[in-house]
Amino acid sequence: MDCISVVDLEVYAFHGVLEEEKEQGQTFLITFDAYLDLEPAGTEDDLSLSVSYAGMCYTIEDYFKSEKYNLIETLAEGVAKRLLTTYDLLKGVKVTVKKPHAPIGRPFKVASVTVERWWHEAYIAIGSNMGQREEVLFEAIEAINVSGHSLVEKVSKLRETKPWGYIDQEDFINGVICVKTLLSPSKLMDYLLEIEKVFKREREIHWGPRTLDLDLIFYDDLVTEDEKVVLPHPRMAQRQFVLKPLSELAPFKVHPLLKKRVIDLLAELEIDEASHS
Repeated sequence: MDCISVVDLEVYAFHGVLEEEKEQGQTFLITFDAYLDLEPAGTEDDLSLSVSYAGMCYTIEDYFKSEKYNLIETLAEGVAKRLLTTYDLLKGVKVTVKKPHAPIGRPFKVASVTVERWWHEAYIAIGSNMGQREEVLFEAIEAINVSGHSLVEKVSKLRETKPWGYIDQEDFINGVICVKTLLSPSKLMDYLLEIEKVFKREREIHWGPRTLDLDLIFYDDLVTEDEKVVLPHPRMAQRQFVLKPLSELAPFKVHPLLKKRVIDLLAELEIDEASHS
């Protein structure tokens, strides 16, 4: 992917484990690669279709001077997140923070930390069949959107559906959202579980009533064997209440294991359910 690079931006700031580092300060050097599609800007000769490297430098400098941190690891993570959440066109960044005057006590040229962070695309099924169902879903969507690490890009229609699995319960309101996130699948799952707890989700009955249900369906095209986060969701192809709203948002997305498009999985399920009705 195309990138904009700046090498060894100098910022004088007050970071370090030692108190004298926070009091006296020192020079830090920041190198970054910002990944994005530069073809539109290059074709049109239009800065609005790119990201200003000067603007990114000022953003980094502001971040470095806003707080005092112990570790350059924290600074590198913070710079990466700040750039990605400030500039919408960026897909990913690689950030190196150098500390040429680190108090190592031995001859050296430079101490540095490098991180590479990218936006990832996730599809999340949302559902509720207790209390103010739609209100709960919209509040959960807003919680994700203001998290600082994830943004809701698309929301499907919300539909009332019959319960699946355990049927002796109220009807659900279901939908799907498309999210771009900086979190790993495991950390995203942890965050979704935290939101469920806020809305007092309880797991007393398998597939039973719930105030809020947030299921991670797709994360990029990742296939996992992790028991905590199984991707793609193992039962999504059996659930019309997932496939129908998902087909609104990503009809031609290919299931990485089944090698079929979402719209085709939905058609197959509808035919199968009609033949058994």
